[in-house]
Amino acid sequence: MNRATLTLLALLLICALSLVAAQQRARKLFVALDRAQIEERKLNQEWLRLEYEQRNLSKSARIRDAARNQLRMVPITPERTLYLKETQ
Repeated sequence: MNRATLTLLALLLICALSLVAAQQRARKLFVALDRAQIEERKLNQEWLRLEYEQRNLSKSARIRDAARNQLRMVPITPERTLYLKETQ
């Protein structure tokens, strides 16, 4: 074999190895992308669950029940209202 053939063979080998390396890198990136998309879906589901929970916890009926039962608060009535007058 002459020198040109050996050079072309070496270039072909280098190109083949770089192609294999590029394909492997592309596979790794694809797997990383897939994992990131799965994580994104999980986070979106968690976000929706938290929004739903926040809506339920902020409903006025639930707040009223918590105030009455846990804090033992009662609604204001005119007979329980104390008016303060400013003296001069």
